Amino acid sequence: MAEVLQTLLHKSPDRDAPPVNEPPPDDTELMRLAGQGDLAAFEVLVERHQHAVIGTAAKMLGNPSEAEDIAQMVFLRAWKSASRYQPDAKFTTWLMTITRNLVFNEGRRKKRARLESLDLPEDDAHPHRQFPDPSQKSADTEALNTELREAVDRAIAALPEKPRVALILRRYENMPYEEIAKVLKTSVPSVKSLLFRARAQLKDQLAEFL
Repeated sequence: MAEVLQTLLHKSPDRDAPPVNEPPPDDTELMRLAGQGDLAAFEVLVERHQHAVIGTAAKMLGNPSEAEDIAQMVFLRAWKSASRYQPDAKFTTWLMTITRNLVFNEGRRKKRARLESLDLPEDDAHPHRQFPDPSQKSADTEALNTELREAVDRAIAALPEKPRVALILRRYENMPYEEIAKVLKTSVPSVKSLLFRARAQLKDQLAEFL
């Protein structure tokens, strides 16, 4: 199964597209079929949701290179759990709950190394910025955008667990508050509070760019 998932995670998403006049089954129906051992149905689920899982895992880990490994673990667990799946919540909520649990199991295992990396002092925390040469404007803009993206990723990775998950699911997956609350097993007001804290902390850490 792991080899199948590895292949799926690198396939083109438009493979075996359904006929135009035939609407594709929804996630719940596909999971019902997968629970009966229908691997083709599960392949559709992998192709449909792999980018969201990989992207979410990459943001939560702060290390995109490990995201595909986590995604394989997520879908492998989903396959093994398919026969027991109950559609009490949206499939994406259930899938992101698995993603969150696996990411933080992995994160706790590597916590010490990650914290040491985050605590390393910068060589120049506040570099002196000179007026750019107009001929270098495009290159400098690209470099600044890259620097900003890296700073945002570091700042997100430094957030506590629940605010980080809430922010990623809301900002990058556009998940409703109610679904985020189910993933985190908390209330909607608590989710809004977590998001407020996460945004405030990011604002402080990214003050240099604002």
